[in-house]
Amino acid sequence: MPDLLIELFSEEIPARMQKRASEDLKKLVTDGLVEAGLTYASAGAFATPRRLTLSVEDLLAQSPTTVEERKGPRIDAPEKALAGFLRGAGVAKEDLGTVEEKKGTFYVAKITKEGRPAAPIIAEVLENAIRNFPWPKSMRWGTGSLKWVRPLHSIICVLSAEDGSEVVEFDIDGIVSGRTTRGHRFMAPDAFSVNNFDDYSRKLKSAYVMLDASERADHIWHDATNQAFAQGLEVVEDKGLLVEVAGLVEWPVVLMGNIGDDFLGLPPEVLQTSMKEHQKFFSVRNPKTARIEKFVTVANRETADQGATILAGNEKVLSARLADAKFFWDNDIRTVEREGFEAMAAPLANVTFHNKLGSQSDRIARIAALAREIAPIVGADADEAELAAKVAKADLSSEMVYEFPELQGIMGRYYAKKAGLSDAVADACRDHYSPLGPSDDVPTDPVSVAVALADKLDTLTGFWAIEQKPTGSKDPFALRRAALGVIRLIVNNEARVSLRANFYRHIVSIYDRLAAEHSVLKMDLEQYAEDGSLKKIRWVQTPYESGNEAGLLLYWRMPENDLGLENSDESDRRIALAPTKTSADLLSFFHDRLKVFLKDEGIRHDVIDACLAMDGADDITLLVKRARALSETLATEDGQNLIQGFKRANNILSQAEAKDGVEYSYGPDIKFAESDVEKALFAALDTAEAAIKPAMASEDFASAMSAMAAMRASVDAFFEAVQVNADNEVVRRNRLNLLGRIRDICLSVADLTKLDG
Repeated sequence: MPDLLIELFSEEIPARMQKRASEDLKKLVTDGLVEAGLTYASAGAFATPRRLTLSVEDLLAQSPTTVEERKGPRIDAPEKALAGFLRGAGVAKEDLGTVEEKKGTFYVAKITKEGRPAAPIIAEVLENAIRNFPWPKSMRWGTGSLKWVRPLHSIICVLSAEDGSEVVEFDIDGIVSGRTTRGHRFMAPDAFSVNNFDDYSRKLKSAYVMLDASERADHIWHDATNQAFAQGLEVVEDKGLLVEVAGLVEWPVVLMGNIGDDFLGLPPEVLQTSMKEHQKFFSVRNPKTARIEKFVTVANRETADQGATILAGNEKVLSARLADAKFFWDNDIRTVEREGFEAMAAPLANVTFHNKLGSQSDRIARIAALAREIAPIVGADADEAELAAKVAKADLSSEMVYEFPELQGIMGRYYAKKAGLSDAVADACRDHYSPLGPSDDVPTDPVSVAVALADKLDTLTGFWAIEQKPTGSKDPFALRRAALGVIRLIVNNEARVSLRANFYRHIVSIYDRLAAEHSVLKMDLEQYAEDGSLKKIRWVQTPYESGNEAGLLLYWRMPENDLGLENSDESDRRIALAPTKTSADLLSFFHDRLKVFLKDEGIRHDVIDACLAMDGADDITLLVKRARALSETLATEDGQNLIQGFKRANNILSQAEAKDGVEYSYGPDIKFAESDVEKALFAALDTAEAAIKPAMASEDFASAMSAMAAMRASVDAFFEAVQVNADNEVVRRNRLNLLGRIRDICLSVADLTKLDG
């Protein structure tokens, strides 16, 4: 069976597009071949800056002949229906057969599709792939209609077998397929012809082209680390940069250059970012001092002077870039030393965070207040947490972060230290954005945790308050990521935070600010409490938008320790209790995110639902402990069988309670037990309850659920030996109350009715 070689040779393809483009070429061509009946053994795709290559091995030499049976109309159908079927099938009436079915006799056409040689099929498939290639961006050049990422120069399309090779001929806008390509643009620019993939890859290597991107990346990293090691240094690992640089060169030549002495005092992150973003250089670090001292660049050619001219040019350009960075650094340091770090944040008053949520300064004030509240919960000093929150975003107005936004937070730490602030405050400036993704480290210092939680909670409550929630796949403000960050901060630090209370207070403060900004009337009204005493309730009107509705929202403020709001007795007022509703909706969003988070641990959604139904569902740490313990219990044989026993007891109880119109939860009496098995269940329930109650009180969910699972043998034995619906009504009711006790004990641990199965 022949092999197929395809190469699409063009001007330089952007590095970020190469991997996806090679995969797209492979998929488009191989899918098209298989659909046309040409199967194959294997396929490999490759990319360099100037070419996309596909190798297909053991391809069928021609597509097989196929016979298709197509069912037509009934034999008594109108002539027009039959004529249409004949046209579609491409057969004559005399060639039709018939088939008997329940609904009558139908015409059947046998359509034979003759096999075709591989070459014309390949030509059609490849032309379709090229003309419909899914580039993120493409261009048209010359007078043709073809669009490609960069001007396309030539196409190799060769079928090869043991007895030779042939060109699959076709023409796209004047580009005729052939077997000719070119090597390195400078070192081997002449054209050469190829016969098969092995011949192609061998000649490319001789023409100074490494076809495989992973080979180029390995070569770069090997040479770079060896050169650094020889000088007692190490290359700062950057996998993303390595992939990008491997896509910029066809023949990588690694060169190590020097950084000017004037710039060695810059923070390592500044040097690393500037060299990576502007020059695509790797940073070389002194492991003893952690200082960036040299750089590695990758040239695309060998030179007679071993790269000396290239390095000199790179060092000159780098000096200019780093001079800018040093200028920004020096200016920022002067500002901090002259005016203080907090003063650096002053311009943020003129920077809008969101038109409904105010400026960045407004947001900082909210975060500072929230960080002060959270501080005692996570073991942080309240004054330090508040100060850290006030300065954490000050570096956003610095010249360095304006030039390199990715350094936000990192530069904040340096500026905080220059301002003489404590390590805890400085670390909070750097760490309060974390975690940004599932693989990011989670801050553990109490001050950093307080500010990071406050930052993310303010974002979430703010956008929930103004009805800017994620919808479907759209999440422009990264609220799902923020919620996952809050969950990881709480769980990793075992923080005991009441999310519902924090949501409510923060949402109310946002509504108050909106009301004040719009000069909306606020009034205090007197209302009688249920006991007849007067109590003050603050009624507030504020602008509100929800879907297509817009207007003034009227809500009330209760004392902060009373979040269980009830509807007003004033029937003439239409009241929307937005803070309560909004905070409940946000908490539900957190629970959905928690399910995604715990799914990675193998904890099922229904297990989390069983725990959410219990008290304390807004305490993520408590919730996760309970869910993990329940999941571990369900993984045991006793746990699984007990759940089945519980469900059986619950089903019997539900039917009996519906039939009798009473609730069987009044406590069974052992004196009505008629068998040893029944008495053993009483004893097992007593033992379990005695262990579960103190365990639940101390939040030792593992022990509580272990005690619950220990009831399994007695419950199983009871159902095997005892008839619950006995003829004696007293015994029947006692046994139903016994089942009620099983239900109550199990439900005191988790709502097992929520479990699937």
